[in-house]
Amino acid sequence: MSLNFGRNPAETFLIGVSFFGLFLVIMLAFRPPVVHEGFALRKLMIGSIFGLLYVLGVLATFFPKQCSAMFDFRKEEEHKHMKSQNFVSHRTSFTLHGHHPDCSGFSAHVFTVKNRRFCAACTGLLLGGVLALCGSTLYFFGDLHFGENSLLVVLGGVLGIGFGLFQFKAKRSSVRLFLNTSFVLGTFLILVGVDELARSVFVDLFLFSLSVLWLFTRISLSQSDHKRICSTCSLATCRFRNGQR
Repeated sequence: MSLNFGRNPAETFLIGVSFFGLFLVIMLAFRPPVVHEGFALRKLMIGSIFGLLYVLGVLATFFPKQCSAMFDFRKEEEHKHMKSQNFVSHRTSFTLHGHHPDCSGFSAHVFTVKNRRFCAACTGLLLGGVLALCGSTLYFFGDLHFGENSLLVVLGGVLGIGFGLFQFKAKRSSVRLFLNTSFVLGTFLILVGVDELARSVFVDLFLFSLSVLWLFTRISLSQSDHKRICSTCSLATCRFRNGQR
């Protein structure tokens, strides 16, 4: 019996607000505040906040199941129903590679290096987090500036976020790796580009809130993608459905 994994209201709300946030970012880039704030410690404070966010994001990639479980938007009744089933594995010995099952349905989610399998999405998020952390350090605590290219930087970040939110449509692990890297780098590009244009603590904190929202939305879409794959599986039952993110 197939399971109904229709999009729930919470996820629909996240998607709508996320893309509305991208629209507001574009408006801020084209029409930044005329009066710039003179807060001397602005860069130090904002750089520290975003640096902490990227550090936590990098650490979260090493514990994907625990992290995604915090943002599972399934109803409580669905959890109870799924736990009550006696699911069996795809094979006699059920195996997980990171947090993906050894299943052809998830072949585009993983890649192999020297006989070791890695999650393409988590690897991309890790790579993007490290690059964004280095970039933030150079911008907020160093001499990195974008000047007249700030608008292009922001638009590049918007594209990174937009395509990253739909990375589950990718059919190749290399594309997932690239899009997830671009997703994290997108938040960095938006932050530094708008910061250079607006130079406002309140705008930067607004962008921080949007970055967290985009992350929640990406996790929710990933959960739905995994449930969709399992719902179309030819096997009637599968124990992995209990623990999918």
